[in-house]
Order: sequence, then structure tokens, then C-alpha cells
Amino acid sequence: MYLFTFRRLSHLKKKKNKIREKSETMIRCVAWTPLIGAPFITTVRFTSPPSIRIFASRSSPSSPLSTVAASRRSISLSLIAITSSVVSSVSFSSPALAEFSEIPDSGGVKSLDLRIGDGEVPVEGDQIEIHYYGRLAAKQGWRFDSTYDHKDSNGEAVPFTFVLGSSKVIRGIETAVRSMKVGGIRRVVIPPSQGYQNTSQEPLPPNFFDRQRLFTTIFNPTRLANGEGSTLGTLVFDIELVSTRRRLNR
Repeated sequence: MYLFTFRRLSHLKKKKNKIREKSETMIRCVAWTPLIGAPFITTVRFTSPPSIRIFASRSSPSSPLSTVAASRRSISLSLIAITSSVVSSVSFSSPALAEFSEIPDSGGVKSLDLRIGDGEVPVEGDQIEIHYYGRLAAKQGWRFDSTYDHKDSNGEAVPFTFVLGSSKVIRGIETAVRSMKVGGIRRVVIPPSQGYQNTSQEPLPPNFFDRQRLFTTIFNPTRLANGEGSTLGTLVFDIELVSTRRRLNR
């Protein structure tokens, strides 16, 4: 069960004989997790001037730390998904609230770290596991795929796995994870040149109709001929780096 509230505040603050308006947007998410047995509450505040504060708490400390950590990982991107439409409208409509930075030598990939990881940084040739939400900017943020919808026989979400540097996935995702640490969550805006160049690049939505809609939009010949190619293939991914493993045979 998930519950979230959205509140925007605006007040005047006096500083050095000057009256200054300060606005604050607060998003509170409550996720009931069976493993923990108590609600896990996350509050995200975006303020202007730019500032992002994230607070997380749980109503009962009785569960083991390992269980809490596992459950926190399982709901972390779920909370992002619930607030996706709200956060996206706040983040993209007002640069003062959340600013993306361009990753060096990325071909224009922009990123915003939602959570800094504390694990290893992957290197070329590592086997990478990520969870993600993929959205298409040209379809008003239509979510075309999510690893949390990919379930195994036990009903658990299955991460997407690939080898870093294999060129089987779109370049924007490889670029994003190269500078992440395990446990981190990053939102990236991927321009068409770093996104899908053909219909065989991964990650691919497992649903045929989702794949068809995705590629019909990106590779629409009429709109490409009209010069809309710079916007059709723009992607927005929320990526959680789950693990990175060294491969013995590189």
C-alpha cells in the first residue's frame, strides 16, 4: 500500500532588511512493506533557492537491519514511480528547484542524483545489474518499461543485466552507470544521439505493443523528415545500480 501527499508552501523571509520570498514543495510518501511490518516514510522537500532535502523514517525499529535494507531497496524506485509525475513537473518546469548537470564526454546526457550510493564504482567489462523506469519525453513522459514489472516465478522483480562496454545497451545508460556507486539512484535525460539507434538495442520492453509504440514514435519517418528528430528520441531513465561484478574472462 502506498500513500503520498503533495504540498507547496510559500512564505516571506526577512534577511538583512530585505524581504525575500521562499517557496517549498514537500512530497511525503508512505509505503507499507510486509517485510518490515511498519510504514516506511520518505519526505522529499524541494526549496527555492535550490535545495533538496530527503528524510526517511520507519515507525518501528524492531526489524533486523538486513531486512530493512532489503525492503528499502525494493521500495526505493517504487516511491520514485509513485511521485514521478509530481516530481517531474516540479523538476523539469523549474530549473531553480532541481538542476541537472551534464556528464562529461557523454554526448549531452544530463543527470540528477536522487541518492548517492556507498558501494563500488563499476569498470569496463563488469556485469551490471540495474533497476530502472524508462520514460519517453515525446509522449508526455509515457513510461514504456520498468524492471519492477519483470517478475520471476516467486513474484520478485528481476533486475536488468548487461556487461558494461558491450555496446548492447543504449549509450546513455552505459554513460550513466559508469560514474555511479552501487546503491545509488540517478535520473538521466538521454538525447536521441545517445538513445535508441535501432530496434535491437537494449533495454527492450517485453510487451510487443509497448515496443511498437516506442519505436514508431522514435523512428517516425514523417516527423523525422519534418526536423523533429532532436526531440522524438529523448528518454528519461531513473536508474538504481543494484550490483556490479567482475567477470573472470574478459
